[in-house]
Amino acid sequence: MRQFSFEHIVNQELVGKRLDQALAELIPIHSRSRIQSWIKSGQVTVNNKIQKQRSLLASEDHIRINAQFEETGNHVPEDIPLAVIYEDEYLAVINKPAGLVIHPGAGNPGHTLVNALLHYDPGLARVPRAGIVHRLDKGTTGILLIARTPRAHTSLLEQLQRRQIVREYQAVVCGRVTAGNTIERNIGRHSTKRKRMAVTENGKPAVTHYRLIERFSHYSHIRVKLETGRTHQIRVHMAHVNHPLVGDPVYGRNQSLRKGVNGETRTAIARFKRQALHAFSLAFAHPASAERCQFEAALPEDLQALLNDLEQYDGE
Repeated sequence: MRQFSFEHIVNQELVGKRLDQALAELIPIHSRSRIQSWIKSGQVTVNNKIQKQRSLLASEDHIRINAQFEETGNHVPEDIPLAVIYEDEYLAVINKPAGLVIHPGAGNPGHTLVNALLHYDPGLARVPRAGIVHRLDKGTTGILLIARTPRAHTSLLEQLQRRQIVREYQAVVCGRVTAGNTIERNIGRHSTKRKRMAVTENGKPAVTHYRLIERFSHYSHIRVKLETGRTHQIRVHMAHVNHPLVGDPVYGRNQSLRKGVNGETRTAIARFKRQALHAFSLAFAHPASAERCQFEAALPEDLQALLNDLEQYDGE
């Protein structure tokens, strides 16, 4: 068993929410059931008092967690190659390939990033979720931040919740984006398709900024900056404004191949078998030195090839 410590002062966004719901937002790296067990066992306090999970939060409430968590040792280390961009004793920055699932689950009991990380550094068994600070979808490539100590994990998680970690992506979307814009629409679970997310008034606040890099005849290459980190946020928001990601199997709604697209371009689009999304830049404060760090990951070969094909066959 290992220790997990966390503190947070409630802001306006969390006022009126249940304690367990607020913590699920603040520390999504831990499961809702684990958070509820911490509350029930008195390992979570609000203003130095033990509360029930249904207790409603008020502005400036001081939440403190001093809890224990299970080690990740029940997952088997696997010798899966990792592209390490940077590493020191406190953290690692890796470039995730397409197709690699982050956590073991019912459909993916092994061969995940967690298994790879436990082989890369056995000490990560002492850190929640093997040190993973944030997530990328299976089909999304790019930069992921890994904490190598419990203290570093807590520091980076706090930065993430305070929106002090800057994450930028590149994507190829359907349609002609005219310039740039900001999408501010709540995201929550789809009302009928429970494995999907959707824009919904009852969802959590979500803010996505995007701007044009290059426009083609039927597609656009954009740069995206996240202000919040909701599940599938970029994919949901871009689909909502009728610019779904090329190749998105869930939110694309078969829009990747629109009318008027020529044969060469159709072949290039059909050849791309995942959502065209890459996390290319990450900036944060180092958990030990507080020095500002920034890392970038070049576009993967398949996404660069798609852009080359669009320049050749779908140019304006």
